[in-house]
Amino acid sequence: HMGQLKLIGADAAAAFETLMPVDVIDLPVGKQRYGLLLNDEGGIIDDLMFFNQGGGTLFVIVNGACKVGDIAHIQARIGGRCQVVPMPDHGLLALQGPQAAAALARLVPGVEKLVFMSGGSFAWSGVELFITRSGYTGEDGFEISVPGAQAEALARALLAQPEVAPAGLGARDTLRLEAGLCLYGHDIDETTTPVEAGLLWSIQKRRREEGGFPGADIVRSQIAEGVARKRVGIKPDGRAPARDGTEIVDENGVAIGTVTSGGFGPTVGGPVAMGYVAAVHARPGTRVGCLRGH
Repeated sequence: HMGQLKLIGADAAAAFETLMPVDVIDLPVGKQRYGLLLNDEGGIIDDLMFFNQGGGTLFVIVNGACKVGDIAHIQARIGGRCQVVPMPDHGLLALQGPQAAAALARLVPGVEKLVFMSGGSFAWSGVELFITRSGYTGEDGFEISVPGAQAEALARALLAQPEVAPAGLGARDTLRLEAGLCLYGHDIDETTTPVEAGLLWSIQKRRREEGGFPGADIVRSQIAEGVARKRVGIKPDGRAPARDGTEIVDENGVAIGTVTSGGFGPTVGGPVAMGYVAAVHARPGTRVGCLRGH
């Protein structure tokens, strides 16, 4: 269900860079980077991954729920500078975990040589695959772009490996939450900026200084002056999870924010959550309370 597309043309990298606060032009061939599509107020339209395939081609993966709007936005903004080519006939499989490389290498020899956030073209049983060593679980692993007609066969071949088991979005959600990774539509959306969301690590120094992206004035002023609220990680006491929508209060019971993601973390053996609180309460170690949401 993920959205896949290619941006093609000599000006593709420069054009795509105008939509995001992230360096695109300097991304080496064969490498991948995390990016954020922003609106003119600095809000996050979507978070995505993009890869430099060389020859003036960028391979872009966007969230499934946002793909129609994302592609229309990209086409409207930079379609005159490069070709915007959606790939609705391709599926995306994610193979994640500490034994992912060993399992995948039996089917696709050579993938084990990839390093994190790199990738390339491979073949399996005559099927062309594009594989990156990446994922959204906080674990080692791979994302595999495959023609839709062969996606089920590849999935079944992977599941035939002794290390591999099927995992749904619920399982993936626990992993990304434990790793502190945002889920679009919950922890980030068009009402949150990269500064509020704690995603400044994804914005290179040059882009912070030069701007040149939607909402740049707002984002840069927030970097300089601070924000009223910040995304934080929350470790609930006891065993009961703090769910999405739960109100966060200070020690006096005054509302200071909202939980945006929460659940049970199987690796940590207890509940984990994240949400937004007033910036004055965002210091690590601050004790807060949670009220049951609706």
